[in-house]
Amino acid sequence: MLEKFARILTRRYGIVLAVAVLLLIPSAVGAAGTRVNYDILSYLPQDMDSSRGERVLEDTFHNAATTMLVVEGMPERYVADLREKIERVEGVSSAVWIDQILDLSVPKEILPEDIKNIFYSEDSTMLIIQYDLPGASEETMRAIDEVRALCNTQCFLSGFSVIIRDTCALSDQEMPIYVLAAVILSMLAMAVTTEAWVLPVVLILGIGFAIAFNLGTNIFLGEISYVTQAIAAILQLGVTMDYSIFLIHRYIEEKPKFPDRRDAMASAIVSAFVSLSGSSMTTIAGFLALCFMQLLLGRDIGIVMAKGVVLGVLTVVMVLPALVLQFDKAIQRWRHRSIIPDFTRVNRFIVRHYRAFVALFLLLLAPAYYAQSHVAQYYNLADSLPDTLPSIIALDKMKTQFNMASTHFIIVSDELPAYRQTQLLEEIEKVDGIESVIGYNKFVGPAIPDSFVPQEIRDICKKDGKQMIMVNSAYKPALDEENAQIDALTAIVKSYDPEAMITGEGAMTKDLIETASVDFQVTNAISIAAILLIVGLCFRSVSVPIILVAAIELSIFINIGISYLTGAVIPFISPTVIGCIQLGATVDYAILMTTRFREELRAGVGKQEAIAIAANAADSAIITSSLVLFCATFGVSAISKIEIIQSICLMLARGALVSALVSIFILPSVLLASEGLIAKTSKDWRNAPVKKEKRRGGRSKGPQKGSAAPTGA
Repeated sequence: MLEKFARILTRRYGIVLAVAVLLLIPSAVGAAGTRVNYDILSYLPQDMDSSRGERVLEDTFHNAATTMLVVEGMPERYVADLREKIERVEGVSSAVWIDQILDLSVPKEILPEDIKNIFYSEDSTMLIIQYDLPGASEETMRAIDEVRALCNTQCFLSGFSVIIRDTCALSDQEMPIYVLAAVILSMLAMAVTTEAWVLPVVLILGIGFAIAFNLGTNIFLGEISYVTQAIAAILQLGVTMDYSIFLIHRYIEEKPKFPDRRDAMASAIVSAFVSLSGSSMTTIAGFLALCFMQLLLGRDIGIVMAKGVVLGVLTVVMVLPALVLQFDKAIQRWRHRSIIPDFTRVNRFIVRHYRAFVALFLLLLAPAYYAQSHVAQYYNLADSLPDTLPSIIALDKMKTQFNMASTHFIIVSDELPAYRQTQLLEEIEKVDGIESVIGYNKFVGPAIPDSFVPQEIRDICKKDGKQMIMVNSAYKPALDEENAQIDALTAIVKSYDPEAMITGEGAMTKDLIETASVDFQVTNAISIAAILLIVGLCFRSVSVPIILVAAIELSIFINIGISYLTGAVIPFISPTVIGCIQLGATVDYAILMTTRFREELRAGVGKQEAIAIAANAADSAIITSSLVLFCATFGVSAISKIEIIQSICLMLARGALVSALVSIFILPSVLLASEGLIAKTSKDWRNAPVKKEKRRGGRSKGPQKGSAAPTGA
């Protein structure tokens, strides 16, 4: 059936290309219709108090997003007029300033000190702006743009929603440059490691179809995160280009066997599909492991990238053959020598000194593990953005002028007696690092009946049986001081109202820290277990998967540990993503080496000679594969100004090289030293399975290349 399908594809490759091009239209529509979410905190588990509190702010108070506007050196009348204009902006629920509490003709000096400190600092004043919809919604983004348009250069808009808006603008600005850099650098890598100048262009076109199809089908998810959007195309290019190279190598091998190149391609498609469907499973498993994160950002990346690998395999066996046949003459005409050196002498040296390399492997494990487990991480998303962004400049103004680095929102029952509410506010004010507290009783006082207070003032703080208290903190989110402060606040408010909730950037970031620490352990355990199972079934061995996964895990430890040794502080998401993706994507290097080693042993070659031959055959494929992944991701890390994207791509680029080095220099020695153990714990390790060959009609197929990495032609 597969052979018949492959023959049809190669006989109608013009139609295949036409259909592929037509499918780009719905793909473009789907990509344009997929919403991008720039709020990572929205991916927290929805049953947490901070997430539940956000929903209350949105559904009850209609102010799930709050920003602060600092105005420097402007007359009070200008500020009052500005506040009125801001309140008329569509999407703004309220703009709070002192003129709603006190007539501007009254000197501000008579205000109570704590209220005056909320709104004034030397020659600056602050407005509190609240929005109808969540901070990452398109409506709030448009409202923020309109608010900014109303302001002059002496106005500075701050808050988490504003940071999201600037992140959105910066990401959209950088995206085309990411893709262009990845394409150019990947083409250069392939141009110097393959033997044809035109071939890299054809391979990029093939992967381009797969990327377009993947981005288009994201519409079924409704939305994806901006992190996923930024790295999806780059990562898909890096991890699935191997499959394209594998098909090309098989096609070159098959051409001398057939008088018609279309038959040669049909044979290559059959071999490639069987091999790629097996080898891609490790990469898919690595991505799907991310779906088990409590932080739903992992599921977002995992689903999109696992889908991308599947579409990459399908595109390689359906669209790429048509492209190759279409441009075959140009590919053959413009050829050159590959620059990859001959590793024969290097591999002989490794084989002669394999005990030293095994010792190096064992010696590196402990310090590499220690380094990666002690790398410094940050969780404050503002730290991932350039200091020159308007929102970050405004955040610094809030810190220096009002000593406000973050804002907590406390939701309590409005059934609390007035005197208890006053006591609660007093206790909150005594917590270390609290700069100001804005609550209903703070402005109105417990002695004034609600009926005397205008409805618009009441709705800001009290609604539907709930009361909101806004607490300004001197501590930045994610700091130990802020987390301790939130713990203290939680203890206080829960003693007054067990159903009370604390939300805001600080509380949600604290939950993020606790969630991420569990996610790292869970996802890595799942990815390791899944890949152990896949490799074990592939080789029908107990020991081989342990050896291969151990080699790549060492690569991961070294990769993350380099950040520790250089003193770098990395985003919290990086170790989790790297642990799963590097394992899934680069374990193929080790599989390729091991498959060729087994092939030579089955041919009757001695184990030392077998590993040398395997290394000579696999090294060029490993180098080509790792260089493509390196180039696709390194360009992004060099260009991006968003630290989360920069860090993930840098570590992926570095991880590709480290995995390649371990697979080339250390793994052969470990395989050689362990060959006796492998033979005892594996089925048909040194002898091909005769029964399986008979069921295939008695023809010898050689080694099971379905277990090899896609570059292993």
